[in-house]
Amino acid sequence: MSESKRLSRRGFLASATAAGVSAVALSSTAGAAEPTTPATPPGAPSPGAPSPGAPSPAAPSAATKAGAVGAKKMEEVLRVAREKLYPRCRVCPECDGQACAGEVPGMGGIGTGASFRNNVTALRRLNLKLRTLHDVARPDTGVKVFEHALELPVICASLGGTTYNMGAKMSEEDFIEAALGGARSAGTLGLVADGTEDPLETYQLRLKAIARHGGIAVIKPRAQKDIVERIRLVEEAGALAVAVDVDSAGRAARAAKLGQVIEPKTSKQLRELVKATRLPFIVKGVMTPEEARMALDAGAAGIVVSNHGGRVLDHTPGTADVLPAIAEAVKGKAVVFADGGVRTGYDVLKMLALGAQVVLVGRPIIRGAHGGGAEGVALILSSIKSQLVEAMTLTGTSTVKSVGRGILA
Repeated sequence: MSESKRLSRRGFLASATAAGVSAVALSSTAGAAEPTTPATPPGAPSPGAPSPGAPSPAAPSAATKAGAVGAKKMEEVLRVAREKLYPRCRVCPECDGQACAGEVPGMGGIGTGASFRNNVTALRRLNLKLRTLHDVARPDTGVKVFEHALELPVICASLGGTTYNMGAKMSEEDFIEAALGGARSAGTLGLVADGTEDPLETYQLRLKAIARHGGIAVIKPRAQKDIVERIRLVEEAGALAVAVDVDSAGRAARAAKLGQVIEPKTSKQLRELVKATRLPFIVKGVMTPEEARMALDAGAAGIVVSNHGGRVLDHTPGTADVLPAIAEAVKGKAVVFADGGVRTGYDVLKMLALGAQVVLVGRPIIRGAHGGGAEGVALILSSIKSQLVEAMTLTGTSTVKSVGRGILA
């Protein structure tokens, strides 16, 4: 896309959002959709709730709750998200990094935004083979991560910085509660972030959400003693695993201004951290087979193939482009997580076909949380799961535990 077209699109999106055009468009296309149910006053029974003394209905399963998420509709969630996130995020119909290029802090990719766009285009280039002559009628989307059962191979990425990245319309506490609470309702879990600019108290606040809902804690590549201090807090919170996002090493200059240390890690330092905890240790930010093998040699139980959402180094490849070689290097010796440009269940299936076992979703979760809290996040994840089931059915894929590259056209 030419620079003039990109700027034109950015201007249009900004003008449209400010004027409310997008909301009008959504309203007009909704047609005869059911109106949103009014909020129930505190203490009053919910519409359709049994009267006092009546027998209570059976509790819905996590999957049921995720599939019928209250009265919220996707168009309403996105409309509210757009109002809250603008101008940090325009909630574009296609989240491809064009309109927000260079907006870091913010929601965009760093520099020219090429790394963000590469994540999206790497997945977009892949197509799925349509197959309908088979016996796969009910695909299995369940998977285990470190012996923890999930209803889908999708988890919420580590997301934070509501004040400096997302426009400050949600508190850190409300945001992480929405993300992890919504993930739990959808039968999965999420990661919690460790922001460079966040005080320790903010990190502890996020860990409380893990204590309530479960999850994986991420720690910045700080000084070794600082990481170990946080590892102890993570263990106390009952986290499933702990990760260090080494792809944040590029934040060193920014951290130095705040009197903090953010640094790359050596193999020796990784080994020290692995030995410092009883939890499964994950290295996040692996983009080459060589570094994947280094993580394994250090004792990592998992790696995340990630370029930090295209937000740390300009002009990196898309994660889907490097994933196959990295998965081949790991060869089942550790859990392979992957993120980058994932928006739909079709994207999830592509990542699984390329070698990922679990896929992280980021920006759509931010939209869901701002547009509808935990209910909005569950709605986003429910939509992704429905698309994944559809894609598995129409490619003859019986289980997410074994997705071959043969489904890619």
